[in-house]
Amino acid sequence: MDAVASETVVFGVEKSFSGRRWLERDYDQRLAMAISQQYTLPEIIGRLLSARDVDLEAVETFLDPRLNTLLPDPGHLLDMDKAVERLIRAIKAGEQVAVFGDYDVDGATSSALVKRFFRALGVDLRIYIPDRMKEGYGPNIPALSQLKGQGTDVVITVDCGTASYEPLEYALENDLDVIVVDHHVAEAGLPKATAVVNPNRMDEDSPHGQLAAVGVTFLLLVALNRGLREAGYYKEQNLAEPDLMALLDLVALGTVADIVPLTGVNRALVIQGLKVFARRRNAGMKALADIAGIDETPSAYHMGFILGPRVNAGGRVGESHLGAQLLSTEDEMEAAQIAEALNNYNLERREIEEQISNEAVEQAESQRGESVVFVAAENWHAGVIGIVASRLKERFNVPACVVAVTDGKGVGSARSVPGVNLGAAVIAARQQGMLLAGGGHAMAAGFTCEADKLEAFRDFLAERISKQIEDNGVAPSWKIDGALKVEAASLDLIHQVARLGPFGSGNAEPRFVFNGLRVAKVDVVGADHVRCHFVDANGKRLQGIAFRTAETELGQALLNHGGLPVHVLGRLRENVWQGRSSVQLMIDDAAPAQ
Repeated sequence: MDAVASETVVFGVEKSFSGRRWLERDYDQRLAMAISQQYTLPEIIGRLLSARDVDLEAVETFLDPRLNTLLPDPGHLLDMDKAVERLIRAIKAGEQVAVFGDYDVDGATSSALVKRFFRALGVDLRIYIPDRMKEGYGPNIPALSQLKGQGTDVVITVDCGTASYEPLEYALENDLDVIVVDHHVAEAGLPKATAVVNPNRMDEDSPHGQLAAVGVTFLLLVALNRGLREAGYYKEQNLAEPDLMALLDLVALGTVADIVPLTGVNRALVIQGLKVFARRRNAGMKALADIAGIDETPSAYHMGFILGPRVNAGGRVGESHLGAQLLSTEDEMEAAQIAEALNNYNLERREIEEQISNEAVEQAESQRGESVVFVAAENWHAGVIGIVASRLKERFNVPACVVAVTDGKGVGSARSVPGVNLGAAVIAARQQGMLLAGGGHAMAAGFTCEADKLEAFRDFLAERISKQIEDNGVAPSWKIDGALKVEAASLDLIHQVARLGPFGSGNAEPRFVFNGLRVAKVDVVGADHVRCHFVDANGKRLQGIAFRTAETELGQALLNHGGLPVHVLGRLRENVWQGRSSVQLMIDDAAPAQ
């Protein structure tokens, strides 16, 4: 067999300091060698491509993904023709169109995308973003009633609407046409709407279910643009067609921030979108990048960890509409003011998150070893519980649910681990009447539950998740792309590996291990980051940092190493300081060297 078994344990690490097994990522040795030879690539790059299921014929497309070959015809999606026909009719008749978006980054970018397209047509389009705390997720009857009262004829819901049965039935009864543009997993029955454009409808056979809502929204605009062209609208109005490619920075931001797989068309959208972002033509994104201090070539990291949290902050702890307003404005002064407000909200969000996270960890410690971590408390801010759930999942290596209880109701957010479909379990609980609302996908879910039913819901989840863990053989682990010597960790290797990016869900950033290093120096920097200087047996040095680990098992092991050698696992990054570049290891884990 030429394929390396996925259960090969690296350096014999069955349980690291963070409690994980270290497994070699599956790859085909012959294919890896063939890729390296045919495309004149380093052997490690051939191995990485093979491990990401890139065959010999697909290497060029993977390394240089182009939208003209990867972007699907929007017409393949069910109801796309109905959506386009209704919007063309609305545009020609001068009807009022509004967008109802979610309050997260995917919803904000989708809303801004539609706003900018319609502005290019000379059409003023209203954006409505619900208040997370007062209205919750998705369309609601009061909001739709308000839009109708303001003269709205057509509502486009973006990143929501697929499960909004009652509100959309209200809209139908009140002559308000609704077009749903979404990507969340649907049930068999769809809401009553003019069109439901969603690659994850149960009756849909689209191969593009990995699209974020902003990706589906972009396809809608591609189809609408084509429909208007074919209808002769641009010639009649003496209008230039909107520049769809100039909107790809928004598509990239929403795609990365929503943590959908960065494969296929998503990868092409993000790569092209990063190029557009680098030109800084979107006033809102430019203002946000400036206030965040981004002064280097933008990457998916900047989208996901610098810009995304700031856009999200308005919906989490501030004013929900600010993200969409920032991303759709063309006024640089307004953009600067909103960017500053969102940056301040993000600082506030961090403080709230830190407090709740500490309380949640304290609760969760008593649940170690269980199949799911489930914590709840009065007065927790519902806007940050998703982030806290992600932290708990990483810390305890099991699915985590965090619930904010107010006035007898619990609003919860949950995050899962590979191999456990959390969204399906939440939907099943809702269908059994245990929840007031709930849904999601494999890796993330949200729910609303009466406080006196939380314990029963937790037991239901624990049973479901335990069975999935047993059936799927789920165990905490890292997948490792190879072992390196310290001298091999070079800037050249980092640049070569970067060609496989952008990295994220579905396209994991390569992780490498280093054998038997000694900690020459270690200290805590910032609030709780552990910085290490390693040295190998030949005296070669490697600098690394483990974020948010000072109080974890990993951080404590590094801080109290006792001079003993350790195996170290992480991702290589270029560290630029005062114009000089050096290699830095982003430490994910470590284990005692036997």
